[in-house]
Amino acid sequence: MSLPKLFLHVQDPLLASDLLALKGVQQYELNVSYQEECWLQQLAISQCDVAIIEVSSADSDSLQGLVDHPLLSQTEFLFFSKGEPAPMLDQLIQKGAGFHYRAPFNVKSVESSLNEVFNELSVPQQYDNPQASYLDQFGLLVGSSSAMHSLYRTIRKVANTNTNAFIIGESGTGKELIANTLHVVSHRADGPFVAINCGALSPELIDSELFGHVKGAFTGAHKDHQGVFEQAEGGTLFLDEVTEMPFEYQVKLLRVLESGEYKPVGAQQVKKTNVRIVAATNRILSDAIRDDVFREDLYFRLAQFPIMSPPLREREGDACGLAQHFLAYRNAQDGQQKQLSASSLEKISQYSWPGNVRELKHAIERAYILADQTILPEHLITNALNDQAENSKTSGIPIGMRLDDIEKIAILKTLKNNDGNRTDTANQLGISIKTLYNKLDKYEYVQEL
Repeated sequence: MSLPKLFLHVQDPLLASDLLALKGVQQYELNVSYQEECWLQQLAISQCDVAIIEVSSADSDSLQGLVDHPLLSQTEFLFFSKGEPAPMLDQLIQKGAGFHYRAPFNVKSVESSLNEVFNELSVPQQYDNPQASYLDQFGLLVGSSSAMHSLYRTIRKVANTNTNAFIIGESGTGKELIANTLHVVSHRADGPFVAINCGALSPELIDSELFGHVKGAFTGAHKDHQGVFEQAEGGTLFLDEVTEMPFEYQVKLLRVLESGEYKPVGAQQVKKTNVRIVAATNRILSDAIRDDVFREDLYFRLAQFPIMSPPLREREGDACGLAQHFLAYRNAQDGQQKQLSASSLEKISQYSWPGNVRELKHAIERAYILADQTILPEHLITNALNDQAENSKTSGIPIGMRLDDIEKIAILKTLKNNDGNRTDTANQLGISIKTLYNKLDKYEYVQEL
């Protein structure tokens, strides 16, 4: 396992000497900055896990640049200063950047902090006990990779604030689990956690679902209904796939975020909201904004603190760990002792898992059913194999079939393969969710219950 990386930017030679003598520093792969160059730019290039920065009056631009920089959530900072008031540094520490040590420095405390972070980043992997899971857990999340520990630190930092968060990541990476973990480790943990899939909202009922309605507000409104803002009062509201909300309705959500007020359909009284908003999408946001699918001003309101959900292929070692984790819990549930063969673990580690954790979990579930006592590579059915099977089914499409008929087959088969999930279907087909809805309306498609 590679060593975590430590970035060192210290100008005082005595302080540098004291720090370099610490065993806590020696256990990292050390990257020393060039003093004449901007340390923020060097840190961004080095991609280090921990940064020791000695702050001087000349660092105001770098500190300012760090406020909204992705490094703030990806890196654990240890700042050193002579104690002179530095409002920008205070702001960074209040946002959870890390530690601020003021002279005279307590080197034992510094070493303790470095050891704590090192232990988080360096976790040995073992998979020899079918009854045990070896992955670290934080809230509802499991994973021992550096990418996941970076995510844990990010969640801890934002959890102590009321800041809105925007989770960005591929389908199947566990964005709702991230949102729920953010809720349970925050001061809103005693309040409700309410999740809603914005892509599944009927355009006719969006106002009612978000803001509620009173009895008699429209045909079929036989009683009062609480919208998700009211249901989540005092807690967290998770807006999943928020970029799939119809464009013309996004302005209504924006108004609530700006004013903190909303009015149920048919009501005369305005209500105040007290919720933290956590939104999520698997889209590339720049494309969604460019294509007028998502409002840029709404993005800036929601993304006060962006959180990246890492794909499984970037979580070194976690694929095998998660496979063992899912298997251990299934073994415990059924009183079994099934285990993964070495060749199965090799297959798991080498596969790219385009469907991320969701695909891996489904693969382990299927393999558990197929295997007797040992899960072999042939028991691990992945989406790649499913795609090959689907290709064999469609390879016999007659020459001369109308293009719109071929398109219909592709859409309906992809929708069925995704268990009716329209957002995933649209993404796989490379079309917008609006286009998919229009196509399904044309086919008079009715989803099976």
